Amino acid sequence: MADPTITQKAADNIRVLSAAMVEKASSGHPGGAMGGADFMHILFTEYMNYDPQDTAWPFRDRFFLDPGHMSAMLYSQLHLLGHYSTEDLENFRQWGSPTPGHPEIDVARGVENTSGPLGQGHTFGIGAAIAERFLAHRFGEWTAHKTYIYISDGGIQEEIAQGAGRTAGYLGLGNVVMFYDANDIQLSSEVSEVMDEDTGKKYEAWGWHVQTIEGNDPDAIRKALDAAVAETDRPSLIIGKTIMGKGAVTEEGESFERQVSTHGKPLSGAGASFEKTVKALGGDPDNPFAVFPEVAAFYEEVKTEKHAYAEQKRTEQEAWASNNPELAAKLEQYLNRDLPEIDWAGIKQKPDQATRNASGAVLSHLADHLDNMIVASADLSNSDKTDAFLKKTTSFVKGDFSGAFLQAGVSELTMAALCTGMALHGGVIPVCATFFVFSDFMKPTIRLAALMEQPVIFIWTHDAFRVGEDGPTHQPIEQEAQIRLLEHLQNHSGRNSFTALRPADVDETTVAWQLALENTHGPSGLILSRQDIKSLPANGSRYEAAKAAEKGAYIVQKEEGGNPDLILVGNGSEVATLIEGAKLLREKKKLKVRVVSAPSEGLFRNQPISYQLDVLPYDVPTYGLTAGLPVTLRGLVGPLGEVAGLDHFGESAPYTVLDEKFGFTAERVYEGAVSYLEDFE
Repeated sequence: MADPTITQKAADNIRVLSAAMVEKASSGHPGGAMGGADFMHILFTEYMNYDPQDTAWPFRDRFFLDPGHMSAMLYSQLHLLGHYSTEDLENFRQWGSPTPGHPEIDVARGVENTSGPLGQGHTFGIGAAIAERFLAHRFGEWTAHKTYIYISDGGIQEEIAQGAGRTAGYLGLGNVVMFYDANDIQLSSEVSEVMDEDTGKKYEAWGWHVQTIEGNDPDAIRKALDAAVAETDRPSLIIGKTIMGKGAVTEEGESFERQVSTHGKPLSGAGASFEKTVKALGGDPDNPFAVFPEVAAFYEEVKTEKHAYAEQKRTEQEAWASNNPELAAKLEQYLNRDLPEIDWAGIKQKPDQATRNASGAVLSHLADHLDNMIVASADLSNSDKTDAFLKKTTSFVKGDFSGAFLQAGVSELTMAALCTGMALHGGVIPVCATFFVFSDFMKPTIRLAALMEQPVIFIWTHDAFRVGEDGPTHQPIEQEAQIRLLEHLQNHSGRNSFTALRPADVDETTVAWQLALENTHGPSGLILSRQDIKSLPANGSRYEAAKAAEKGAYIVQKEEGGNPDLILVGNGSEVATLIEGAKLLREKKKLKVRVVSAPSEGLFRNQPISYQLDVLPYDVPTYGLTAGLPVTLRGLVGPLGEVAGLDHFGESAPYTVLDEKFGFTAERVYEGAVSYLEDFE
């Protein structure tokens, strides 16, 4: 056990650094960081296993911060470990600084996840813990490691906490240790004004091991962590009753602890004295970013010990690899996210099927050839066709992670965050499925997955009003437009932050799956039909023709004889309707008509401008058809083009009736195109 004097000085040093960062930036949240410093110091020096010289070591313990507003606390802790410079801390929340106001994933500096939107960070951690159990089952307990999570009152209150807590308890994730910083203070009020639940009983009901301690007492922290680490059959929750703004004092030297104002304001703006607080904590008000000499010396010892532990584990791994060369090669493949050779052309697709069925055929094939893929469904596996994968594996249950399927239950946001956490952990390829309309529940995590550039694959079936009798609550209208906005948003690597793929038939679905799996720089979404779709025409192999979908948009049916008079463009179910409409336009109006399928505008805009103009030239009248909002195709038809779509919610009726009523027939395509051309002229 560390010297109590050093323990206190190190925690106080974290408090001073955290307060100084916020004070200099005139922006941030010092109170919670000051309260959590004791736990952070003890956790990172005495309990967590990691390699300070290799922060990406695959078998390190993970630390997931849920309350991103407490970033100053994390940066200060990692500064003591040498991952952030003094200058980095001094430039907290400034342009170009690696210390933003809420942490963004930066594994090289020890930051495991982007956090800020409360509730998601700890759910990422639980997803990572699932990935750890999946890998440990396949390669042995020598790979085992803990997932430590830090959560606050806000994270506990966010609805996603229910799904995360239920899932971790049900699966018996004994590798999870979560510290609940229960300081009774929120941003604008005390917690007592918001809730009076017994949080411990709630987590116990979910099957967690729960302890309540004085969260600033080093001995209590150690005792609780000892018990949590020893608990292997249940996730552990440590409710730490911490002191908001611990150590803060006024100009007169009186305590300014437990004040709501210190949650989200610099100490000097909250009513405390920054200088007097720094001095009371053992720091120098004129040099508040200094690391106390004895603390610096102690952390040098810690870094040496942590690296030595990691080296010992690497020696164990080398011995294991020597005795298990085939497994070792597979583990390396998993960790590098190297895909095996997949015979995409060999996946048998029945023509004229729903694209959700086609996705099921792909999943069935991948179940036999992609051993590290984990598939989750929000209680819809028989409808979203992930059951084709499930039939070849088993669902996760407590104590048994031999399968590769997560029954997430009716909790789409939780499922999305769990899968994103799996991706953050690495070694697995996460896929999750639900109805497209329920992507509304998932958007907060889709956005963070895009920001963190995590290759999560989302399957969304029942993609349009053709859900039919289920009625407007289940019929996506505006969802595609919302999702496709992310195709216009660049991530920090300068790439499309999301890839949305709405295939037009079964063979395009196979190609879309390949594109999603090979997209390693961000999430992808497959938007699939419930109803059958007639396969598109092709000269020769339809699959070979559909491979052109990898460019985002391509010509499905070329005009005959000279330049086109009209281009019809769409994606998904509507392309087959455009094919039939084009036939009428040729027969009745003798027009030269081109039909374009555009499953992903984002991928299309990544192509050379010469290709884009070859497919959709600006000077040719272009008419689009979409089952969603017309804006979905507005960028493809051009400023002089026209899009037929919906500007209203759906209705309850068989989809064939809705096609007729809403104008999604060959005849209506013909009429709409003719009217458009007349206006165009």
